[in-house]
Amino acid sequence: MSVVSGLGYSPSTIRTQLQLLKNLVRWAQENDVSISNIDKRITERFLTESNRKGALRRGDNKTLRRFLNHLRAEGIIPYPEPAFNDSPLTSLKNRYNDYLLKERGLSKVTISGYWPYLQRFLLERFGDRHMRLCELSPQDIDSFLLRNAHERTPKVAQLMVTAMRSFLRFLFRYGETKCDLSAAVPTVPAWRLSEVPKYLKPDELELLLESCNQTTPVGRRNYSILLLIARLGLRGGEVVALELDDINWRNSELTVRGKGQFRDHLPLPRDVGEALAVYLRNDRPACPTRRAFIRMRAPCRGFKDSTTVSTIVRRAVQRSGLNPPIKGAHLLRHSLATGMLRKGASMTEIGEILRHRSPNSTEIYAKVDIEGLRSIARPWPVKGGVS
Repeated sequence: MSVVSGLGYSPSTIRTQLQLLKNLVRWAQENDVSISNIDKRITERFLTESNRKGALRRGDNKTLRRFLNHLRAEGIIPYPEPAFNDSPLTSLKNRYNDYLLKERGLSKVTISGYWPYLQRFLLERFGDRHMRLCELSPQDIDSFLLRNAHERTPKVAQLMVTAMRSFLRFLFRYGETKCDLSAAVPTVPAWRLSEVPKYLKPDELELLLESCNQTTPVGRRNYSILLLIARLGLRGGEVVALELDDINWRNSELTVRGKGQFRDHLPLPRDVGEALAVYLRNDRPACPTRRAFIRMRAPCRGFKDSTTVSTIVRRAVQRSGLNPPIKGAHLLRHSLATGMLRKGASMTEIGEILRHRSPNSTEIYAKVDIEGLRSIARPWPVKGGVS
């Protein structure tokens, strides 16, 4: 019982889960199944019979999955043998992933983003036939990219050609192709600073913050998340990674776990600190995780990834009735930078708050300084040389 009580389940839910486990044990005894032999196949049989009797409830499958994980962790039953797939495509994928991880030093997140495009390329080129990688040609690359790249945004198309270029270098390095075909991969036009940052005006930002229902625990949690992004410019992933120990209440300081394993220290504004304190003191359920922001429904654990934070921002935008071009967490980050610029902050100061490692990353915000740009703009020439 202590295993699930720390995950935020209500007493009635815990009783229901325990009753399910008692039913499983009774069923196992009736079918001469030892507790040490219970595995996924056995629990599926039990659930199938329960379903026939109309005794299957929503969530029973997850409960039994968690029970099996507990038995494995206690050493009562063994962990399942990993599924072995010896298909040529899987073997190639494993070799390529190993190359990216060990030789190129890429992160697992980056690696996972490459393979879907490469798998599609290989399946379109070879189908169910044997993959003769030595037959690949520049024409294969061109035709694939022409079919697929134009349907995607420039950034996604850039990722596709980057993955393709990396994969073709890998094939040449290990003798799968006769020449380095990476040079045949075209580039995707993408000009630096070609876009103007999308942002909210100060009154629109306040309207978005006020859309949170601060009379509910979820509303107070979401309000503190929105304040963190709007006042300090945190990225979605940085909000997810924030832990209780990262908040220094005595010094009014916040430690941010940023990109590239960097840790930065930011001042904690009063309104942000007050919102955090209310949420942490009154609304955050007791649970083992040290993450600051967690799910409010059991099982209580930290957010899986930054998608949850973007969803919180997007729903707040919808509630406020606003319709900006972008609706994710970066909307508030851009709004912070734009607001600082219009209050007279320098590019250096904005870069420090946003924790940009290069001044080039901050340059794009100069585009929203209309008055500053107007002061250096030259008059448009007209016929006769008179402006």
